[in-house]
Amino acid sequence: MWLSLSKRIIEMDHNRELLVLLRHTSLTGEALEQHMECLHMVLRDTESSDAFVTAHELVARNRITSKKSKILSSTATPFLKPFYFLINKN
Repeated sequence: MWLSLSKRIIEMDHNRELLVLLRHTSLTGEALEQHMECLHMVLRDTESSDAFVTAHELVARNRITSKKSKILSSTATPFLKPFYFLINKN
């Protein structure tokens, strides 16, 4: 049961904004920084290009590829070329 809820928007040095909901409002700044660093480590691992390539396949017209170089080069631009699709394997 959540007794008290604290909302904090924290900007980190890691170029992201996080909204953190805490169960206890009495955390010290040092403890909060430790929690934020743990969150950063988890997000860094899931946001890596290796994790992205592992979770996606590229359909290029009538071919399906899982090659890292092709997936990353096609996603380097904001929009995919016509008839190119990313398929999430999850």
